[in-house]
Amino acid sequence: MNVCKIHENASKCSVNTMECFMVLSTQAQKISIATLCGLFGTLCILENSLVLYLIFSSPRTRRKPSYLFISSLALADILASIIFVCSFVNFHVFNETDFSKETFLLQLGGVNTSFSASLSSLLLTALDRYISISRPSEYKLLMTRKRAWIALGVLWVTCATIASLPLLGWNCCTLNSTCSELFPFVDDNYLSSWICFVMVLLGCIVYAYTHVLWRAHQHVAYMEKHQGQVGKQNARMRMDVMLAKTLVMVLTVLVLCWSPVLVLMIYSIFARLSNHLRKVFAFCSTLCLLNSMVNPIIYALRSKELYSSLRMVFSRFRRQLKASEESPEADSTHKSSMIET
Repeated sequence: MNVCKIHENASKCSVNTMECFMVLSTQAQKISIATLCGLFGTLCILENSLVLYLIFSSPRTRRKPSYLFISSLALADILASIIFVCSFVNFHVFNETDFSKETFLLQLGGVNTSFSASLSSLLLTALDRYISISRPSEYKLLMTRKRAWIALGVLWVTCATIASLPLLGWNCCTLNSTCSELFPFVDDNYLSSWICFVMVLLGCIVYAYTHVLWRAHQHVAYMEKHQGQVGKQNARMRMDVMLAKTLVMVLTVLVLCWSPVLVLMIYSIFARLSNHLRKVFAFCSTLCLLNSMVNPIIYALRSKELYSSLRMVFSRFRRQLKASEESPEADSTHKSSMIET
């Protein structure tokens, strides 16, 4: 039985009420959450940092709008991992409540901004593939670097603005309204609006990728019929189809990882949540980190340009390592010959 009657005590917005949201009751649950967050978070930061390095270390990739959007996705995943792991573990594992309402809403805003920017970056990538496949002859004119940077600027400003609304006053303490059962100080109406925002993004992504897959199927059929007549256009189509399939894999992982969280959020708006379901929500939240961790792996395996850049980095590292191992032997040989002389 839930001893903290959140809905009945919605007007009591002191920091003490945050103890009601600390649903991990056993040491084993806390260790499990800390392990998952530490593992997923660390791998996510390392992998996405490698993706950013591979993109911006190569003049060929950093000039393409497609990889600018992917770098935005990687950056958002890095920020989400850092902010989410620190705040989530600090709250649920160490039960830290020695901060103000504003501090908590600021941390929550940082998490929402990062995850919203990650999802929005995926939407821009989907639109980029949509234009590339539906209007290939006009792609370079429509999708320029300047427009890509403007789109990214609008994306991050919009996500930050939406995520900061609770801090700016749209919270159940300021409005004396119904508080969410999942997040302290968060108004149920704001949570509903944020869920609608996420669902709209997902709907647009699904629509764009449905069209991309349909056109990709047409391109494959066209290439099979005109294999000897296409030339460079054939290679371009293969690249578009390959990247489209890669991003569909990213979208599939995204939906699988985010569906449990979104379902429980929607359910919490219309019904009371038991302590068991709130614990389930805490563990399902770590799936968002898993999504951010898996994305770079898909890029490395599916993107030929990033994969070739990764192979070059490893080969250069092996050469440097081999040179450093051979250097002491060369010095010792030189010294022995001097002694003999």
